[in-house]
Amino acid sequence: MNLEDKGPRPEEIAEFGEAAAAAIEDALGRPAEEHAQVLATAGLFGVCAAEEEGGLGLPLDFAVPVVQAAGRLRLRFALAEQIVLARHLSDASMRAALVQGQSRGAIACQGRLGERWVGHARQAARADWLLLRPTHGDGAVLVGLAGVPRRLDPALDPEEPAAWLDLAEAPVLAELDAATAAALWRDLDLLLAATVHGAADGALQAAIAHTGTRVQFGAPLSARQAVRHWLARMKLFHEASGAAIGRALRRDEWGHARDPRNALSLNLQHAAFIIEKAMHLHGGMGFTWELPLHRALREVRGLDAACGSTGVPRQQGRDFITAQESA
Repeated sequence: MNLEDKGPRPEEIAEFGEAAAAAIEDALGRPAEEHAQVLATAGLFGVCAAEEEGGLGLPLDFAVPVVQAAGRLRLRFALAEQIVLARHLSDASMRAALVQGQSRGAIACQGRLGERWVGHARQAARADWLLLRPTHGDGAVLVGLAGVPRRLDPALDPEEPAAWLDLAEAPVLAELDAATAAALWRDLDLLLAATVHGAADGALQAAIAHTGTRVQFGAPLSARQAVRHWLARMKLFHEASGAAIGRALRRDEWGHARDPRNALSLNLQHAAFIIEKAMHLHGGMGFTWELPLHRALREVRGLDAACGSTGVPRQQGRDFITAQESA
């Protein structure tokens, strides 16, 4: 691959995404308990991890199509979290365990160590480790979840209930300083945005296929102007969301990393619209087990709740006002 100063070529990233999609499809054809090993064998956990820990040492650009494929194929696995933990944890043996699929990690987007119950972490019920913010200040801490009391909450997803964790007795396994934690949160925001973008893409492609082949009154649904208008709007929102991710991956004109929260909030908003409209265009069949678009919607809504449910754009607004006042 060409990883010179100009960065990876789009076709290289696209090829990597296709290979990742094939591995994810292989995993989905197996029992859930085998998913981690299949994905680890394909190298997906270590796409951005150091080569000395068994990773591929690739830029974050290559992780984006991996999690997009996971979202599009509705993989029930905290893949984005596993990738960023394998990249940023300070302990080499822990990074290697994540890359090899021997341990599973989760990240709590809300809550701090010391609170009575902590949740808002994907796949926390199946995780071995949980990363969250420390009791005070910046940085992050990694705690072990063996034997930790867990309370399942099926409100958003009865198939994959969210877990609330009592971390009062959870051992602290590692600590991240403020700079390392900031880099990890940034990567996580980008990959969560890409995961949501992939989920929206799967719903959009399903809607296009259905309306193009479903014939009513002698013509496919896509021949009707109202349907075409909705498909065009869905496509516009999807491309705008993808452009936001691409922009967040590139540095600004002063060489600084861009804030990925714009991409995350935009993708959460647009993906929910696209998936819900895809269900509408399917005549409500998206709620059936034969066409489970509702699983993609649950995933997006769950991520939105984990990020604070409108908390991201609100914080962006506060940061903008603060910046203007201090200018």
